[in-house]
Amino acid sequence: MLCWSGLSVALALSLLPGSSEALKEGDCEVCVSFLGKFYQSLQDNNVDFKAASIEKAIMKSCKDAKGKENRFCYYIGATSDAATKMINEVSKPLSYHVPVEKICEKLKKKDGQICDLKYDKQLDLTSVDLKKLKVKDLKKILEEWGESCKGCAEKSDFIRKITELMPKYAPAAAKARTEL
Repeated sequence: MLCWSGLSVALALSLLPGSSEALKEGDCEVCVSFLGKFYQSLQDNNVDFKAASIEKAIMKSCKDAKGKENRFCYYIGATSDAATKMINEVSKPLSYHVPVEKICEKLKKKDGQICDLKYDKQLDLTSVDLKKLKVKDLKKILEEWGESCKGCAEKSDFIRKITELMPKYAPAAAKARTEL
């Protein structure tokens, strides 16, 4: 009898969710960040915390999302071209004020790609040597600013365009570069 009780305790402990399922530092970076900002915006705008209204707000937020956040929206089904619909896995827990980290943990179990998303490293335009960057990185800078370089064929064309637009999009970096 004692053997059975020990076995049942061991079985029960093995079925309990362990700490290995908890998010580690840096896990689900885009998910935690996007949902954290989204939750804060819901609170700031005094949105009714019902699943349907949260779902509409997510769809609206995802229309404006770019880059990795847009990819996150695609994975949860909040974009028009998404193949799956897991948006209720976000809206329902948010309506109960579940912490975003816990929501991301559950999303990770459903689709591991969600937690593989990471933000690109930001370049420090004050100190980076534009001539040493790849054209791909120069294009990415312009893309982040919402600009394009029509007629740019060489690396020097992209560098010229970036230095021309830098005072508009990165005034601190432009000022630091002129002081050098």
